Amino acid sequence: NAYLPIATPLVIFFLYTFMGRVTLKNKYFINSVLIKHFMFSFHIRYYRYLLSMVYSTSQINMMHDILPNVTLGFKLYDSCYNEVKSLIGTTWILSGKKNIVPNFNCHADMMPAAIVGDMPSKASIPIARILGLYRYPQVSYASAHPILSNKQQFPSFFRTIPNDNYEVFAIAQLVKYFKWTWVGIVTSDNELGRSGVQLLTKQIERNGGCIAFLETLPIYNSVEAVNRIVDVVNGSKATVIIVYSTMENLISLMEEASFYNITGKVWVGCGSWSITSDFPRTDILTTLNGSLGVAPQIGKIPGFKDFLYSIHPSKFPNDIFIKTFWEKAFGCLWPPDDLLNYTDSKTTVKGAHWCTGSEKPDSIDPNVYDVYNFRYTYKVHNAVFAVAHALHQMSLCVPGKGPFKNGSCANIYSHQPFQFNNPAGESIFFDENGDVPLYVDILNWQLFPNGSNQYVHVGSYDARSPEGLELTIDQGKIVWNVGHTTVPTSVCSNPCPQGQRKATREGQKICCFDCVPCSEGEILNSNDDSECLKCPEDMWPNTRKEICVPKPIQFLSFHESLGSSLACIAVICCLLTFSVLCLFIVNHKTPIVKANNRQLSYLLLVSLMFCFLCSLLFIGQPNTVTCMARQVVFGVIFSICLSVILAKTITVIMVFSATNPDSKLKRLVGLRIPVYIIPICTMVQIVICIIWLSRSGPFAEFNMTAEIGTIIVECNEGSTVLFSCVLGYMGLLATTSLLVAFLARKLPDTFNEAKFIAFSMLVFASVWITFIPAYLSTKGKYMVAVEVFAILSSSSGLLTCIFFPKCYIILLQPEINTKDFITGRKRNSRKFDM
Repeated sequence: NAYLPIATPLVIFFLYTFMGRVTLKNKYFINSVLIKHFMFSFHIRYYRYLLSMVYSTSQINMMHDILPNVTLGFKLYDSCYNEVKSLIGTTWILSGKKNIVPNFNCHADMMPAAIVGDMPSKASIPIARILGLYRYPQVSYASAHPILSNKQQFPSFFRTIPNDNYEVFAIAQLVKYFKWTWVGIVTSDNELGRSGVQLLTKQIERNGGCIAFLETLPIYNSVEAVNRIVDVVNGSKATVIIVYSTMENLISLMEEASFYNITGKVWVGCGSWSITSDFPRTDILTTLNGSLGVAPQIGKIPGFKDFLYSIHPSKFPNDIFIKTFWEKAFGCLWPPDDLLNYTDSKTTVKGAHWCTGSEKPDSIDPNVYDVYNFRYTYKVHNAVFAVAHALHQMSLCVPGKGPFKNGSCANIYSHQPFQFNNPAGESIFFDENGDVPLYVDILNWQLFPNGSNQYVHVGSYDARSPEGLELTIDQGKIVWNVGHTTVPTSVCSNPCPQGQRKATREGQKICCFDCVPCSEGEILNSNDDSECLKCPEDMWPNTRKEICVPKPIQFLSFHESLGSSLACIAVICCLLTFSVLCLFIVNHKTPIVKANNRQLSYLLLVSLMFCFLCSLLFIGQPNTVTCMARQVVFGVIFSICLSVILAKTITVIMVFSATNPDSKLKRLVGLRIPVYIIPICTMVQIVICIIWLSRSGPFAEFNMTAEIGTIIVECNEGSTVLFSCVLGYMGLLATTSLLVAFLARKLPDTFNEAKFIAFSMLVFASVWITFIPAYLSTKGKYMVAVEVFAILSSSSGLLTCIFFPKCYIILLQPEINTKDFITGRKRNSRKFDM
């Protein structure tokens, strides 16, 4: 026979329950009914672990492909959740006697093949240290402390439960998933708490979270210490409280939390207590309602459910725990052996029913006797099969062809489980550290109105999945605690609105911050939300200040209302000027057309047409060609207009001066001086423009700074001095024309065109004087629009003041457009000021 002893706290040493809460000098909770209930009462869940051992062993013995012709048995040692008891049981196994004899075994032929256990890490660690000296195989089903992965210290230790570090990773990912950045941690003052909380804190902070507080539950659970921790929890802004503690340290905290009715918190538990429902008080279950926890993955054990329903004291008469189980599960008491006819009495002296043996295990509440969700029970099952498979492989090994040095085979002290398939067909394997891959379930503790509770599977964490996809959560299954209808928030500061960065408060953690808007032209750094980044010069933040987008390009376009309106006005004015020209050509023989120098009038009208049309060069996206053309064409054409007006005014003066015998201008009439004024004055402007273009002419540029968030495509005038010379020269011509017209104001009314010219020059001067401040005070397309408006206004002023009175006479008063009227024959009968 091969023996598999199991050192396990399946049953606590004391089998009775204390009633009422007992305290010792009001200083310690060590005698609290809840702690005694946990430490010294019978736990059905632990008894199920023992039944898993019994069932697995019997299944192995019935299999023909594992250890044929070998009967596998087991011995049971109760460690009572105590390190000392665990060590006593271990040395008992090694020496074969209750009285320990170091390095000596009284029954070497009955040495067990391996040890399965213990459950708590604090017990497995000293066991593994001793067994490691002898390379004695140990397979634990619940000890998850990370230190046990160290093969230098624990060379013969294996386990069927994942390393606790992965549990920490799962909790940290859970916190990150729900965007809880401000969490509190309560830990136990032992090796599990100290090592686990360091890694947990590191992982949470690595994910961008912060620890609101870190409190340690004292070993002896003093009233002052626990009350202080409860006050911290209750007063903290953190909604989420992670309790990384063993069950025995947790009880006093939950007792006080329920006493103060702390129900607005979300408790997150580790695997050491997250599936424990062994609380005798429903107010603690209410406090924990809606909590989340991680737990080992559920596994399948074929046929085990029927086995659990089949147990009965008569079937296992040598089981010293089955009657205790029966009493705990059915709330009855077995009558003493000396009590006769107990079936006639319905109740005992304590008010409980007598156990009759007719009770059915399938009628037990599944929350008490769970036959569906096998977690640690499944790990016990796998541990037993791991040892059995290792023994089987050892029995098949041929010396010289074995897996060890020189082809040797394993012996009873060096066999190691590596990989096998359990009866459910699931692959179980161990890595080089003796650990199994991590896959844990995420559970939600839900309390129902009838007082029952249940762990609901709401997600899982698989360390083998690709990075970022390890955690899966079904939020629709989660029920939160009182006061939370949606996912609770647990933050120190609310998230900043879009476009605002985090400014950490001085002396506080990074999760406590104020929100400061990013400056103009900056976006929030996607990799660091406490920093704003300036967009490139040609880009601008979007409305949410998340990304930089290309700045919109602005120019006076034909496709917008302003540009199209100005273009339409320019074309209409040009057509109107062309109509006046046609009217003058049709009536070129009439006195009023002849009297105003037809050739100069025609030239002036054609120039005005081009003045209107040159404004179109200012509309549309500028480029180098249009930038040079618009200003040069504008300057030259306007110079022609003003030169013609100056020539017309001088012509009027010379004509009337020639009629005066004493005039010194009489001899200049035949020299046709006005005819030369136009090309000479125009050539001066052309020369200025040529110098301007050759030195530093206009060019198109992208102005990034004139208007925030916009790229203005505009014409840079190049040399400001030469551009001012162009405008100044036009101003000189206009001023000269105005002065000459002013001198001709006293000439005879009939031929006096000078006063209309003078008025037109006043309009021209007013427009361009007003243009200067308006032009300098605007930006972008509106600056161009101002210049176009000035061109159109000044040109329209010239057209209106000089030619509309004549058109009025030609079209509406033709009777005065006669030679007789002009010579004065009918002047006495009708007067008209042209």
